[in-house]
Amino acid sequence: MEQKKIPEGYMMSKGYSWYIFGLLFLLYMFDYVDRMVVVSLFPYLIHDWGLSDTQCGLLVSTVYWSIVIMSFPVSVVIDRWSRKKSIGFMAVLWSMATVACAFTGNYAQLFFARTIIGVGEAGYAPGGTALISALFPEKMRSMIVGLWTAALPLGSALGIVVGGWVAVRYGWRHAFGLVALPGFLIAVLFFFVRDYKTIRLEKKADQERETKQKMKHRDIVREFIHKPSLLFTYIGFAGNMFLTAAYLSWLPTYFHRIDNLPMEKAAFKGSLVMLLAIFGFPIGGFLVDQWRKRRMNARLIFPALSSLVTASLFFIAFYFLEGPVQYYVILMGGVTASAFSPAAIAVTQDVVHPGLRATSYSFCVIVQNLLGSSLGPLFVGMISDRYGIRTAMTIVPFFALFAAALFFAGSFFYEKDFSRVEKIDLSME
Repeated sequence: MEQKKIPEGYMMSKGYSWYIFGLLFLLYMFDYVDRMVVVSLFPYLIHDWGLSDTQCGLLVSTVYWSIVIMSFPVSVVIDRWSRKKSIGFMAVLWSMATVACAFTGNYAQLFFARTIIGVGEAGYAPGGTALISALFPEKMRSMIVGLWTAALPLGSALGIVVGGWVAVRYGWRHAFGLVALPGFLIAVLFFFVRDYKTIRLEKKADQERETKQKMKHRDIVREFIHKPSLLFTYIGFAGNMFLTAAYLSWLPTYFHRIDNLPMEKAAFKGSLVMLLAIFGFPIGGFLVDQWRKRRMNARLIFPALSSLVTASLFFIAFYFLEGPVQYYVILMGGVTASAFSPAAIAVTQDVVHPGLRATSYSFCVIVQNLLGSSLGPLFVGMISDRYGIRTAMTIVPFFALFAAALFFAGSFFYEKDFSRVEKIDLSME
């Protein structure tokens, strides 16, 4: 029986590749629904439990801290065991932890449940990135990653809007329970998809005879610490995620306080800013892949430029403007803030051994969460408690400016780092 020809650059049929992509997209979306639903519940938690802004910020930060701690060990399991099983188990765990939030009786219990959400989510981005990198041709990598990461703002916006809507009508506890169920159901489906075979960690021992030898521990370490483009990407990513997490967490509260809007309307207004990132992710990925045909290091030059534009837009909005004009500029920033991500994620896959892709992105996750996402919400909460929320929001863009400088520095090393990567053909289970 004649086998169906698989398109060049694909491991399987396009249809099945896109089916797996669809499941990954939905899981990423509900990952962020569960992660960000608490943001719209801040006023209710403050009212019921007398929390401070700093304590509210910690409910977001603890998710990122647990991701920092668990991301590396989980990613090693993903690279050496199974992408699909790891992703399925993690999604089940974070969904159950979200349900548990609805039954907490005090701040300490809620903080603990939110921490477990982060444990479940720790390896999802590394595992999903590695699987997507294998499913689609390398030349499409930024665009596909851009489409996938569009789930992030969609999930964040849905979590905040649905959380605010449910809290007003049924109470904040019901919001946690409602958003947890869909992710659990999709996680079950993911156990039945196909995966690629685990890649042996080998390198060329003889360039002329193409012989292979097992990589030693020092060879694995060199894959990361001897790649300047990779290190600059990790830290640059953190600068932008500091900004993103800060605004994701506090824009609804900002509009609630500054514009005197009811929290439900303020949450909707803030979610629109995040929702516009849906356009920034795929547009950024598409533009980068097109530019890379003419300029090899475009996957680092483009993030440098988009980060610079993002920093400028948000600083102008919060320092100089107010009212409708301010909001329009913030909306523009919502588009540009996400445009860097597809290219930067692609770099974490481009310049490392194919058997270490999940591990590579786990290091990016660790750095971006330790130095970026976990600190952004807490930083705004602390500055807000002392100087006011507008002052806090005005300082945040300087972290994106720092990211722009790092991406630009990394662009000088990308081509050399890319040329040193082992070329290995992947196969399906």
